[in-house]
Amino acid sequence: MSVSKNSGLSRRGALKVTAATALAGVVLPQVHAGGSETIKVALVGAGGRGTGAAGQALSVPNGNTRLVAIADVSAANLRNSNRALEGPHRARMDVSDERKFIGFDGYRRAMDTLRRGDIVILATPPAFRWPQFAYAIEKGLHVFMEKPISVDGPSTKRMIELGERAARANLKVGVGLMCRHCDVRRELFSRIQDNQIGDLTMIRAYRVAGPTASAFSERKPEGESELLYQIRRFHSFLWLSGGAFSDFLIHNIDEGCWMKNDFPISAKGYGGRHYRGNYIDQNFDTYHTEYTFADGTKMFMEGRIMQGCDQEFATYVHGTRGSAVVSQSGHTPSRARIYRGHNMTNNADIIWRGPQREPDPYQLEWNRLIDAIRNDRPHNEVLRGAMASLVTSMGRMACHTGKVITRDQILNGDHEFAPNVDQLTMDGPSPLQADADGKYPVPRPGQETRREY
Repeated sequence: MSVSKNSGLSRRGALKVTAATALAGVVLPQVHAGGSETIKVALVGAGGRGTGAAGQALSVPNGNTRLVAIADVSAANLRNSNRALEGPHRARMDVSDERKFIGFDGYRRAMDTLRRGDIVILATPPAFRWPQFAYAIEKGLHVFMEKPISVDGPSTKRMIELGERAARANLKVGVGLMCRHCDVRRELFSRIQDNQIGDLTMIRAYRVAGPTASAFSERKPEGESELLYQIRRFHSFLWLSGGAFSDFLIHNIDEGCWMKNDFPISAKGYGGRHYRGNYIDQNFDTYHTEYTFADGTKMFMEGRIMQGCDQEFATYVHGTRGSAVVSQSGHTPSRARIYRGHNMTNNADIIWRGPQREPDPYQLEWNRLIDAIRNDRPHNEVLRGAMASLVTSMGRMACHTGKVITRDQILNGDHEFAPNVDQLTMDGPSPLQADADGKYPVPRPGQETRREY
């Protein structure tokens, strides 16, 4: 299978946010492991989140799943992931040394160990998502992929097209925006859609924390491949992950869009680099983004990665007759509740709250994916994942250029960060090169306004 790198949307209206899944309800050939047949699983991208996803795949109640292959460009990642999974899941693992693959072609070799109707987990940095997804479709595999699923307009178009191809092949695809599978948030969404807080007037979200994951990086060590160094520190580089903005803020942005039941059409934003020291990554330390929906409703997203500051990881919505907490404790538990009015400090004003104990949404998304495969139910989250990734990139570009960016602008932009990502090799160059001082280009709002760097 080949995917045109310059392809547009494959049908008019593909971006309509009311589309729950491409071709839902159409009778298609079955590609599923019905009955009690074991579903084999391959893990592509053996970092922390990929290892977690594999653990959840092996923990589905009565799922009868078995991990049979792991691929990564890092031998250390592969070794650590295998060790971490063997403890709790040894009985569901059959990963021989012959099915441990290192290198940029490892994803192909891992998928080649599977049968049509098995599952591949795609948990590499998102730059690699589209070629890996294309090969999974070619092999007839169901897919679970981590978010974001794209980091720029051209790759978003490609992922939407691939999502439609997967739907036509009746392949089930989950996207790791697991908060959408939280039962308490689903109840809150229904109540908001039932007008219990009136018309939504404002959404505000916060992910403000200290330095997180690999978002802050110092100069590459002598002797290490520049490409492999960047992959090891992927949160630091826009071509790989969309940086801290895309990788960290997408959950809150998607939560807000979900409660609004829409995706914004434009964004403007601000940010800057402050206490940089010897760091050479491409991230800002602070981000403030104002999103606008078609009806004029605003969503504000506050992001910060700084030591010594107050921290908050939460999403709130305000309506004409009340307000609600969507999440206030990170991803789980959500602690969702509804207030009369807008004073969220008075418990007497709470008119509904979810249970204190909530099922883990990371596990729920896997339970539902396996159920869809076993029972041949519609399950394709690609369009929603692509839209969430796109509007996240829209906000990031607004902050990095200092300009108002529309959804059409980001979707149809010609700046593809890594157009040859499907051709990278272990001993080859990176799409992003350091200067003579070991530094990388950073966004310059107001000076570089057509591209992010």
